[in-house]
Amino acid sequence: MHTPSIAAGTPAEPGYNYDIVRKFTVMTLVWGALGMLVGVILAAQLVWPALNFDLPWFSFGRIRPVHTNLVIFAFGGGALFATSFYVVQRTSRARLISDGAANFVFWAWQLLVAAMILSYANGLTTSKEYAEMIWPLATLLTLVWLVYAWLFFGTIARRQVRHIYVANWFYGAFIIVTGMVHVINHIDLPVTLLKSYPLYAGAADAMIQWWYGHSVVGFILSVGFLGLMYYYVPKQAERPIYSYRLSIVHFWSVIALYIWAGPHHLHYTALPDWAQTLGMVMSIILLAPSWGGMINGMMTLSGAWHKLRSDPVLRFLVVALAFYGMSTFEGPMMAIKTVNALSHYTDWTIGHVHAGALGWVAMISIGALYHMVPRLWGRQQMYSVRLVNLHFWMASMGTVLYIVAMWVNGITQGLMWRAVNVDGTLTYAFVEALEASHPGYVVRLIGGGIFAAGMFLMVFNCAMTMRGATVKEGVLAQAPG
Repeated sequence: MHTPSIAAGTPAEPGYNYDIVRKFTVMTLVWGALGMLVGVILAAQLVWPALNFDLPWFSFGRIRPVHTNLVIFAFGGGALFATSFYVVQRTSRARLISDGAANFVFWAWQLLVAAMILSYANGLTTSKEYAEMIWPLATLLTLVWLVYAWLFFGTIARRQVRHIYVANWFYGAFIIVTGMVHVINHIDLPVTLLKSYPLYAGAADAMIQWWYGHSVVGFILSVGFLGLMYYYVPKQAERPIYSYRLSIVHFWSVIALYIWAGPHHLHYTALPDWAQTLGMVMSIILLAPSWGGMINGMMTLSGAWHKLRSDPVLRFLVVALAFYGMSTFEGPMMAIKTVNALSHYTDWTIGHVHAGALGWVAMISIGALYHMVPRLWGRQQMYSVRLVNLHFWMASMGTVLYIVAMWVNGITQGLMWRAVNVDGTLTYAFVEALEASHPGYVVRLIGGGIFAAGMFLMVFNCAMTMRGATVKEGVLAQAPG
């Protein structure tokens, strides 16, 4: 089977713009640590509600979107900017078409993230999950995205090789679809600088919102990060992708199906039954290409499995693939209407989101960052590979504790909420379900705390690597070129 190797295997060539990659790498680390810390604060507030301190700007409802946007758009977005600029240059053997435009994207993105944090803490949102930004910020994001798209596709257009490597296909689809659904979802009628009304109403508004909301999951958190998988797994394993043909099937199937999955969030609502069923069916079909992609990534390690014993960076990338497989099985199952009746609006959905966000997105990003940092700063390897290994176990343990706690809580809540007595009255009061959830919130706090601590450990390790510090350790895995 045709399995072309990835282009540009040599260390940093001076002809590329690595400065922008370094900037985004640093801010990805900063925003990632901050975003996880805010997540731990939220988890603690659900264990001890008094930690809201009766401060409006510090209440759970205000800082929940702060956390969501920090980890998705600031950390996840930063990782996508950094890696896409790195990958597109190396696989195209061409420099970014404009250094000035790249710097604009960087600084405008940081401004946007800071503005989002301040606006959400002050209660200025659209109230649409994953799309909370008020219209001036949404407009700025659109501008940034257009420049980003021009940079990415313009660089591909000037490539020095005939072939467009598959990772760039995934990055490209993520850029196009994210821009499209962002614009359509944010068509508002401004009233003041801080207030607007959506163009859509009722069930149509809900559908548009979840078309966007699930496409955030589909095209940012899945398709975008599959771009990372198709470059960094082969590079770290020093093996070509297992099946290039399968990667093409994976690409076209995923982008054709994912866009239709949003209605599965709207079972038992005013959305027409046919639309709910469409979302469910497309979600179930998605299982096949998703697992095809997971298998493609896993099988890339054929002949290189022994490297997992000594290379914790490769461990991050492989375990990320395992969580990708688990999440893309769980999602379609939860989309089934009868399962949805038990799982939706419970903590099970929170567990599912974090199985993908911590297990897949964060771990593949962490693996990619550990791969890049020594190369970008001209180091032989990370400051401490032992700390990378420790981070791996902390991230794995934290993720498992988090999602298992939310699974148990979610099933408990679903069963308690729908339990009825023979006379038709509810068996349990809502507060009883809340009390039953408390141990799960404690375990979730512990798991999230361990994961966040691992992120701060990573920041330290990367900072020491950037400074050029060295530490004597035993036999270590050398970073390939």
